[in-house]
Amino acid sequence: MTSLDINKFFPEQLKIQEISETNEKISIELESQTKQGICPCCGVVSQSCHGTYVRKVQDLPMMGKAVILQIKAYEYNCEDPDCEVVSFVETIDGFLNYYSRKTERLADLICAIALETSCEGCSRICKAMNITISPDSVIRLLIRRYETQPEPICSSTIGVDDFAFAKRKTYGTIIVDNDDHTPVAVLEGRDKDTLKRWLEKNKHIKAVTRDRASAYAAAIEETLPAAMQIADRFHLHQNLLEAVRGALNGSIPSTVNIPVNAKDYVHDEDNAIKKTANRKK
Repeated sequence: MTSLDINKFFPEQLKIQEISETNEKISIELESQTKQGICPCCGVVSQSCHGTYVRKVQDLPMMGKAVILQIKAYEYNCEDPDCEVVSFVETIDGFLNYYSRKTERLADLICAIALETSCEGCSRICKAMNITISPDSVIRLLIRRYETQPEPICSSTIGVDDFAFAKRKTYGTIIVDNDDHTPVAVLEGRDKDTLKRWLEKNKHIKAVTRDRASAYAAAIEETLPAAMQIADRFHLHQNLLEAVRGALNGSIPSTVNIPVNAKDYVHDEDNAIKKTANRKK
């Protein structure tokens, strides 16, 4: 395989300079062909080059060997005098982000494995594929990916319920879009303030299905007083059972004595006396 064959697997902004191979890894030296960069803070396009440096990043394994990219990249000065950033490194959208030590396609693979297995399992699988990453790094990668995702947009009808991260220890709140039954948000805690903060950002909601938790009811009433609150079927049954139990407790005594049939009682007593007499004989 020649460098000409591999060129098509990299963005046009990167040009392969040299390829070296050992028994364990393949090293590819690339040089950036960009002439400008976009400031990640203010978004201003800059052509003022601050300098160059070599970025060492992991890429997808090739032929069972680890692939290390050594990219000669540019650092640009931010041309916005009001921006807090003085200089920034260039990024190649869809392939390499700011300060990342792994290509985006490798990060996609790691996240896919982690979501199907676990962070520990993902680390072991990656090790077998000659990808270097620890379980803690997998967790940080997943959190970073989650934080960069756009805020999901839900319909005007949602469902709210609590669940346990760890039974009897840590609880959370899940919010589901009732139109397509997909989770919209997972909140830490199940108290009133947690749900209120989320509802304040989603004032378009008109109906909420929930359980009988008073904390959720209070949060909805205070934040969206015009929204309709709907109890789900399970908790309607619970309400009915409690109402029936209350009605029965008020009309039926707690202790009911069952009378014994007098004839049966006398007959059983006579048999007991006869058995006692026979034993004495």
